[in-house]
Amino acid sequence: MEVKSGEGRTIKRRVGLLYDERMCKHNTPDGDYHPENPNRIKAIWNKLQAAGIPQRCVVLNAKEAKDKNLLSVHTENHVNLIKNISSKQFDSRRDRIASKLNSIYLNEGSSEAAYLAAGSVIEVAERVAEGELNSAFAIVRPPGHHAEPDEAMGFCLYNNVAVAASFLLNERPELGINKILIVDWDVHHGNSTQKMFWKDPRVLFFSVHRHEFGTFYPANDDGFYTMIGEGPGLGYNINVPWENGRCGDADYLAVWDHILLPVAKDFGPDIIIISAGFDAVPLLKIAPAIKINNSCEAYDLPTAGDPLGGCRVTPYGYSVMLKKLMDFAQGKIVLALEGGYNLGSISNSVFACMNVLLEDKPVAGSSEAYPFESTWRVIQAHMISSSDSEDEDTKVETLEAVLQVALSKLKVDDGHGTELGTATPWRSELSKVDVFYASFGSNMWKSRFLCYIEGGQVEGMQKPCSGSKDRNPPKEILWKTFPHRLFFGRDSSHTWGPGGVAFLNPECDCRHKAYLCLYRITLEQFNDVLLQENVYSDDVSSPLFDTNDLNSVANKKAVSLEALKNGWYHNVVYLGKEHGIPILTMTCSLSAVGKFKSGEFPLRAPAPAYTNTLIKGLVEGKQLSEEEAKAYIHEASTKRL
Repeated sequence: MEVKSGEGRTIKRRVGLLYDERMCKHNTPDGDYHPENPNRIKAIWNKLQAAGIPQRCVVLNAKEAKDKNLLSVHTENHVNLIKNISSKQFDSRRDRIASKLNSIYLNEGSSEAAYLAAGSVIEVAERVAEGELNSAFAIVRPPGHHAEPDEAMGFCLYNNVAVAASFLLNERPELGINKILIVDWDVHHGNSTQKMFWKDPRVLFFSVHRHEFGTFYPANDDGFYTMIGEGPGLGYNINVPWENGRCGDADYLAVWDHILLPVAKDFGPDIIIISAGFDAVPLLKIAPAIKINNSCEAYDLPTAGDPLGGCRVTPYGYSVMLKKLMDFAQGKIVLALEGGYNLGSISNSVFACMNVLLEDKPVAGSSEAYPFESTWRVIQAHMISSSDSEDEDTKVETLEAVLQVALSKLKVDDGHGTELGTATPWRSELSKVDVFYASFGSNMWKSRFLCYIEGGQVEGMQKPCSGSKDRNPPKEILWKTFPHRLFFGRDSSHTWGPGGVAFLNPECDCRHKAYLCLYRITLEQFNDVLLQENVYSDDVSSPLFDTNDLNSVANKKAVSLEALKNGWYHNVVYLGKEHGIPILTMTCSLSAVGKFKSGEFPLRAPAPAYTNTLIKGLVEGKQLSEEEAKAYIHEASTKRL
């Protein structure tokens, strides 16, 4: 192994740096532009060279992984496929095989690059674990954290980080690496890494990523905060799923300070491996394909905007996140490149992290911005999930206790200098106004509705609710019938999974009768229910429905909320008054009803779990018997709209 070090200069820390242009051989077979392309690592290397970084590091050549290393986390069939996919025997089948995989291309250089990427992360991790290096950065591709045990996925062929972690734990036990913290700050969830260590308490896996309730790639529920491990690994898997694509430095640092760092302190890792994706940067514009040559300097490239990731993390933000982790494991940290597809942003972010590893003056930046309110909700919901997963294992209980203490100290702002947890002006005002929220769907069951107030979930729900800021129960509950048509539509929902959910035709029709449960709550709480009902995930520094809207809806009979236009229940309908208090419900718009009628939106009967909540509501509310409730729901779901 060839090792080069800077000459004539004092190295404060022995920092490893690995780059090998042979990994550029992995490319699209036809030469078409693809975001995961060789220019990514070339741009990073050019940037570091221009800044004189390699001269101050221990520069390592890449090293191919051995099959036995790969087989520790991947199946034999998968390893054999990637090992041979670039050979001539696959020339006629290679493209067809790639087309059957999720977001994968393959060519004659893919096998070598995949083996080099995985082996290179092993190489730097082993050097750091041995104490030869204090820390290291492996500039590798293809990335790895999506590669499943049995197949390639999401630009990833082998899971480089998981292979290296398994190597340290299982093949080099004499190094004394008994506990590994894997931090995945790539904007996409590290689905594969999670699966590979799902039951392993020796690895604490932490991923912060865009999730948007399972709609953002890899578009499943694996990255939700309820996914916490299993068996011996219960409690050692932590997901922080962003609800939107606008989170930036302040949001990430809030999660660092209030979740990751307290847990890391208690876990006490022997080494930290970072799945270092740099695709959580703001999308200002999508750069076209950019040709890089040896004379090109990366700092002349566009400096912000990832075409795939979004979010708003800056190079300064990445450097601060890394700096905070340097306090653990005696600074033994390995960074392995994952995603990041804007050449300027990825180059500047890696440069910022190298400054931290070399203990240089940090890059310029500021953390004066405030986290979104949705960040507070995510952290709070994470605590609810943790408290519901108690286990007899003392270590798991300790980790959960640390999280609870961290939450109690949480102070984040809403973007306007106001601490969350204290009343903002609009909340104070709307907390003095009462309304009746009229529910026709699952919220007819009191236990289900209280999830929107107190947080949590009931049987059948796919995810817990974050709850209202004001967790006081309804002041009054009563039932009424209204001349409106109940119906069920949509193929599935985030909360209930497959099956239709309830809607109320906003038009009055005396031929129909719908049962509604009325909850007397404050207008502040009504706003929080609106937010949760519509899976709205943004900063709510102002109310969604204020007193002006309340006065307006009495005359207009319905107000469609522009801020919630993508939600299914953005239309607030006025149903009259009870004891002088306005009765409001939330449903779809008249235009949406037309789309349900035309077939553009699907009509679908509710699934059993959702149906049971309606039955419980009607029966416990003493409105119908169980048989009558079933007949009522059956008619609503089968009668032509």
